[in-house]
Amino acid sequence: MTADNKHTIRKSHRSLPPAAVLALGFFCIILVGSLLLVLPITHKPGAQVGYLEALFTATSATCVTGLTVVDTFGAYSTFGHVVIISLIQVGGLGFMLFATMTLVALGRRVSLQGRLLLRDTMRLPGLSGGVRSTIRFMGLVFFIELLGAIILSIRFVPLYGADRGIWYGVFHSVSAFCNAGFDLFGAIGSLVGFRGDALVLMTISCLIVLGGLGFAVIWNVLDHWRRRIPLSLHTKIVLLMTGILLLVGMAFFVAMEWNNPRVLAREGAGAGEKLLNAWFQSVTPRTAGYFSFPQSEMTDASKLVSIVLMFIGASPASTGGGIKTSTLFVVIMILRSIIAGREDINSMDRRIPSSIGRTAQSILFIYLSLLVLGAVLLTVFENGKGFSFLDMLFEEASALGTVGLTAVGTANFTVASKLLLITLMYFGRVGPLTLMLTLNHNHTNPGAIRFPEEQIIVG
Repeated sequence: MTADNKHTIRKSHRSLPPAAVLALGFFCIILVGSLLLVLPITHKPGAQVGYLEALFTATSATCVTGLTVVDTFGAYSTFGHVVIISLIQVGGLGFMLFATMTLVALGRRVSLQGRLLLRDTMRLPGLSGGVRSTIRFMGLVFFIELLGAIILSIRFVPLYGADRGIWYGVFHSVSAFCNAGFDLFGAIGSLVGFRGDALVLMTISCLIVLGGLGFAVIWNVLDHWRRRIPLSLHTKIVLLMTGILLLVGMAFFVAMEWNNPRVLAREGAGAGEKLLNAWFQSVTPRTAGYFSFPQSEMTDASKLVSIVLMFIGASPASTGGGIKTSTLFVVIMILRSIIAGREDINSMDRRIPSSIGRTAQSILFIYLSLLVLGAVLLTVFENGKGFSFLDMLFEEASALGTVGLTAVGTANFTVASKLLLITLMYFGRVGPLTLMLTLNHNHTNPGAIRFPEEQIIVG
């Protein structure tokens, strides 16, 4: 090998973009997690957990999805539960945040590459203050999760005893804030046993919403409250879209499922329980995965709206997936500008850069393409098993949006379908923008050449 070739290889290695490191990092975490979860020490006696089941669980936990092919409580030991919640925490917050905290704790300097990764992970505007922001973010996250664990323990300790109740409080608080949806309630089925418990459902839903807002939004709101710093356009968009989606979703489920005795309330329960479960169903498709009633019992209209909510997902730089609330908002603003005959994308007395508009449209197109392709493949793989197309679309949207809801039971799918869902969960967590940057890092376009313009007919 010549000196020039060696130099080229070294240069290529050094130029590995942050997006590629993030994608590879999640892949490595999933791989390590699957190897840990296949060990006998992570299983309960008699549990049937092969490598496919371990890989599926590790992917679902790292990608904070919540889909499972084995019962998390019945199949895994306490050590296995610790591994799963660790994967959820690292996957939900981003492995670079934990790597940075470790370096800071050891008194080590964070490299330029590490700062670039932090910027991309947390969607920071620049490199300045990235480490400081990470420390503040981690402190805020642990405070929220601790507060959630304490509140949940108020209910779980009387039911399960001190040790188990506190552990349940911690596990489900972390799982909820990270929008993962893993639970330890076994055959009960997620939070079905608590469908009339306002303390549990409201605490879980608040954790889900906070985790789905994103660090920048939470901190901007706190700064606005404490120091009267103006809310950024991004914060306003996220809060507006989140509020609209939650309220509209709740109103829809109330209208469609109010008289369905198998969904919003138990027999003999009052209007309060129906409103509570309608609220929770509006929250959880936004990439959380918990459910307070069997999803299979909903009407087709409610399933379709749940798919739309799963497709939209949470907000950027959060623990959730989907195309993100801000992406939907930008696409809507583009449509409004076209209808109004304007070239600029304007909102709230601000102009949104056209590059962001193109990115939003690209993300929407890629997600729609994957949603259609995944649904077609799932239909082919499950042909003849009696599943409706809507239920399979529901499952596929749940995996792609890193949600975790299922209408037919993920364990009932074939091996090919499970591998497809694993791929979709990974893509949904890493995100189309990260993968596009990873695939495009060797293709430079200095923009020195501009081709002649010519009109075409569209629409």
